[in-house]
Amino acid sequence: MQSPENAVEMLQLAADAAVSKGGEDLVALNVSEPLPLVDIFLLITGNSERNVAAIADEIEDKLIEAGHKRVRREGRAEARWVLLDFGDLIVHVFHQEERVYYGLERLWKDCPVVPFELADSAADRG
Repeated sequence: MQSPENAVEMLQLAADAAVSKGGEDLVALNVSEPLPLVDIFLLITGNSERNVAAIADEIEDKLIEAGHKRVRREGRAEARWVLLDFGDLIVHVFHQEERVYYGLERLWKDCPVVPFELADSAADRG
């Protein structure tokens, strides 16, 4: 990774924000070897278009509040696959069907998984 501290910090903020809005099946991949301008892909599943949009909005808000600059955002209007590009971290928030269809885990299967902590969600406590 080019700047591992920054990427891991952003990953943790994004993961916490995603879980707080019901994001599921979070997977972080170190894509710095095949993609020299990016360190981490974070893949997240939402259970509806509204949920996908809420997850993406929360992640964007938390990263911007922490001083990180968004480079690009795509797919927010349809909310089936929202891509948030924060330079070192690219977040993919998928509707369940799109996540299966596009199979980014399969495409990037040779990339190592990046560990991160998952905050407890309300569902986990109940």
